[in-house]
Amino acid sequence: MITIFCAFFTLLTCVSGVTVVTQSPLITVNKGETVKLDCNLGTITDYSARWYKQTQGGVPQHVLRFHHSWSSPSYGSGFSAPKFTSTHSSKSDYSLIISNVDVGDSAVYYCHTWDNTAKELVFGQGTKLNVIDFPLAPPVLTLFPPSTEALKESKATLVCLAEDISVALVHVSWTVNGRSVTDGVWSSATEKQQDKTFKMSSSLTIDSSDWTDNVDFSCEVSVGSKFTKKSISNSQCN
Repeated sequence: MITIFCAFFTLLTCVSGVTVVTQSPLITVNKGETVKLDCNLGTITDYSARWYKQTQGGVPQHVLRFHHSWSSPSYGSGFSAPKFTSTHSSKSDYSLIISNVDVGDSAVYYCHTWDNTAKELVFGQGTKLNVIDFPLAPPVLTLFPPSTEALKESKATLVCLAEDISVALVHVSWTVNGRSVTDGVWSSATEKQQDKTFKMSSSLTIDSSDWTDNVDFSCEVSVGSKFTKKSISNSQCN
């Protein structure tokens, strides 16, 4: 099982295919609702969409596979209709539909397809699904500036600490002068605390010159409709 998990992780993190599979990053719904997770296969129109469910620290589970020419999906072990089904709105746009969701359905759901040009499997970034049976609260953020020692080097790091998080799956985004960035971003998994909340951290590596040039940096952590955003710059620290 460990070998399977490592191979799957490699595919997720080392994709170099021609097409790009895109998914919504985060969905939060109440227990008992029906949720639709969308997946766009990019330029792929001839191959099926396959969905996997992965809980935190768990082995990926094959949920289903569906092609636009089929009347119904084919299912992985432990998954079946009517709770799980799939639809399509075009030859490259697919949806995984989960009915009467429960807290145990909370997971990251990955969509993938086959890129015949690149001759490899191509995965989306995954949709984080939170199923809740309690009111959400916005997380508490603390944004730490680079250390004085780090600023003596060419690169420095800002750290965003998120605490009092209501759920295990969150979406983190960074902006620099209002522009979204992904390069240099690293985010940890959430850790459950004794009070049953979660905490996590995210970091952004920057050019030290950007800090001295008084660039504005922002970190935002969202859980469903609740989010918190913090900004920092050199002038604020001074």
